[in-house]
Amino acid sequence: MTNFTRTIVAMPGDIDELGHVNNTVWVRWIQDVAVAHWAAVASPDHVAAYIWVVTRHEIDYRGNVAPGETVTAETWVAEPPRGARFDRHMRFTGADGRVKVEAKTSWALLERATGRLLRVPPEVAAPFLAQG
Repeated sequence: MTNFTRTIVAMPGDIDELGHVNNTVWVRWIQDVAVAHWAAVASPDHVAAYIWVVTRHEIDYRGNVAPGETVTAETWVAEPPRGARFDRHMRFTGADGRVKVEAKTSWALLERATGRLLRVPPEVAAPFLAQG
């Protein structure tokens, strides 16, 4: 699998009334990191032809992140797609080395021009999976 990482700093607007990152912000960060991974690894032709949509989120909240704190987001695809769908794993680790959030999200592939659900072609999945 090819892992992709991104560093994120919690901004004041990300914080809820409890003083830590709001749950909806975690979902946005999951989507932002997944889309950035797609844009960084997929071929430009694939990015132009296809779009991914989330079909399911499973999120485990293990710690809090306060304003100004940094997390490292790491994402990977552990298994080949099943039909139009694949599962993406995500982990957010704080500067203290502790995992703050872990998630498994399911994504489906759509043809950008028609919005039609498509079986994931092997050449689309290959850059995200373990080589050899």
